[in-house]
Amino acid sequence: MTAVASARKWERHEATLLGQVAAAHFVSHFHIMTLPALIPLLPGHLGVSFIELGFAITAFNLVSLLVQTPLGFLTDRLGAPRMLVAGLMLGGASFVALAFTKSYVFLILSMMSAGLANGVYHPADYAMLSRGIRGEKMGRAFSFHTFAGFIGGAVAPAILLTAAAFGGVPLAFAMSGGLAFVVAGLLALSPAEEGQPSPARTTKTAGVAPVGGLRGLVTPTVLSLMLLFVLLNLCTGGIQNFSVSALTAGFGIGLPMASAALTGFLLASSLGVLAGGILADRTRRHGIVASLALLMSAVLVSLVALVNLPQVVLVGVMTAAGFLFGIIAPSRDMLVRAASPAGAEGRVFGIVSTGFNFAGLLGPMFYAWLLDHGFYRGIFLAAVGFMLVTMLITFYQEYRVRSGK
Repeated sequence: MTAVASARKWERHEATLLGQVAAAHFVSHFHIMTLPALIPLLPGHLGVSFIELGFAITAFNLVSLLVQTPLGFLTDRLGAPRMLVAGLMLGGASFVALAFTKSYVFLILSMMSAGLANGVYHPADYAMLSRGIRGEKMGRAFSFHTFAGFIGGAVAPAILLTAAAFGGVPLAFAMSGGLAFVVAGLLALSPAEEGQPSPARTTKTAGVAPVGGLRGLVTPTVLSLMLLFVLLNLCTGGIQNFSVSALTAGFGIGLPMASAALTGFLLASSLGVLAGGILADRTRRHGIVASLALLMSAVLVSLVALVNLPQVVLVGVMTAAGFLFGIIAPSRDMLVRAASPAGAEGRVFGIVSTGFNFAGLLGPMFYAWLLDHGFYRGIFLAAVGFMLVTMLITFYQEYRVRSGK
């Protein structure tokens, strides 16, 4: 078999592993969206305010932030498949339990428990992919993983609200939790082989000291990557959560077209992730790929902020920006993998993924402040600013990898 044919062919254990990890990541994002999707129904169901529901989401993110790095260490010690099954079962139990109570205190406890489960996914997923997929397929593997998560978050509102319409909020919570138990059962009954790291990755890894404690892993390279995760989530968080409000309140765009613009951005991002996986496997300059995609996406979002575009054009520009932004994800993950010594992938991905949770705590308050003060165009300009700073960090990371620092 030629090298090209080998690169295209997925081994059976690789396909099995990728399918299992993608299914778990689908559940992860489905669970992240469960409470936000049901927020319109929860004040009446639980007798609480929107602020109290917001605190429940904050509790979820705070726990994930605190536990993700320790769970990365535990993943490398106990094994990623075992940790992934445990995380799925804990997350499933957290949401199933909410089907049987209307207690606000129990809601907070369940969201904290779900946050603990959420802290398992990134370290375990990325560790399994890094150890079980051949290097020439890693970009595509990361892209499938990310795509599955995007789809999980995208379909959650429709599925959960439909379930609530037929069986009430308890049925929606039960379905969300039950999905995790189904995937956990599949993983437990058909365990994937993690594989062994390639010899090239056991000898030298840019930016990280040999496997050891936290002190040996928290290097300038890893910290810059964690900051990259913060900034990327600030970009998407602003557009995903606040662009519709900004467009309707400040741009005179009707709700249907504003929603269409956001939908176009999110769906195109999912497709961009798949395209980015192909690019990531065809180049070693992952920082350059990410930087160029960021720059082009920033230019398009700047047009939205600064030019009064016709509504149809606005939807098209947002869709194109989303596709370009999606391209970044696989190259981002390849940069983290390059900074991970063999056997420490769970730890390094656990550290850098806390950036998502930092952004989840800080971003909503910042963007809400902009809206409260009437800075509607600032929603998009802030996202552009974060994109440009991220572009500089990816250039810096590319330099560090190339120079072996």
